[in-house]
Amino acid sequence: MPARYDGAMHQSSYVRGDEGVAPARIHADREAGLLHIEWTDDHVTEYDVVSLRWLCPCAYCRGEAGLPGWLDSAPTLTPDQTRLVDVSLVGRYALAPTWADGHHTGFYTFRSLRDHCPCPDCSAQRAASGAHAADPIPTRER
Repeated sequence: MPARYDGAMHQSSYVRGDEGVAPARIHADREAGLLHIEWTDDHVTEYDVVSLRWLCPCAYCRGEAGLPGWLDSAPTLTPDQTRLVDVSLVGRYALAPTWADGHHTGFYTFRSLRDHCPCPDCSAQRAASGAHAADPIPTRER
């Protein structure tokens, strides 16, 4: 996928009825280490690549069948594990980053990316409602 995505041409049936999870534009700034998402409701989400890697939802990183995943052991991430090489669309509902260490199996749904938005407004809304997005990022890694 090119570094930019214009979602205006591709409205997913997955997001109909919940327009806030439809990205209008996605830009992976590899040099700056940022993933920038503009949503159809004009909200903007920006992830640094370290936080994005800690959010990897794949079975290897998060675990499966009741077993913990690799990220649950709070490893120290190497530079290659946090260097974004590519970002691909998965259908019309998710992104799949490819990392310099070769890892590429995490499908980050648009809903999950929006739910974990680290901006001050979204963080405050989650705190005020008593809800919180899972935050697997160890404090020492921030």
